[in-house]
Amino acid sequence: MDALEHYSIPVSGLQNGPHEYDFDVDRTFFECFPESPIKDGKVAVHFIFDKRPDMYTMSFEIQGTVHTTCDRCLEAFDLPIEDEEILIVKFDEKEWEEADIIYILKGTEKLNVAKYIYEFINLAVPIAKTHDDADEECDPEMMKFLKANQIEDVPEEGSSTSIWDALKGLQNDN
Repeated sequence: MDALEHYSIPVSGLQNGPHEYDFDVDRTFFECFPESPIKDGKVAVHFIFDKRPDMYTMSFEIQGTVHTTCDRCLEAFDLPIEDEEILIVKFDEKEWEEADIIYILKGTEKLNVAKYIYEFINLAVPIAKTHDDADEECDPEMMKFLKANQIEDVPEEGSSTSIWDALKGLQNDN
């Protein structure tokens, strides 16, 4: 049995109207995506599937933590994430996607939402991940090392840091 089958919604057997589901995402979920930058986490997903005769609306409320590495001190930590996303599902003669709209074949019996949960969890992770995001302190030993080896950005008086000035010097040598 497919590990992601649990995330399939039986759309053909549902009555019109909203239907709510709760999913718990953990390490086994992320293992199904081998190229995932996230390898572990504990994320709760509240999913609302609103079935209408002409389209479906899918709402995702994501809240939890993902295990990642601090970009400042390189220590592993649990980063809190939270996000809300909405997808519209419409019908077409072929399956395709654009921005926040998914097109499926009319009469599709079930719709697997694992891919969208995976994408929204990844989008909820900030580009720069630090302990500050988790209201924690970075590794004190690493911070001492970083401060001791910090390079001053202040140029000496009379010196120029412009690359263009360096290139002008090359022109004057000829």
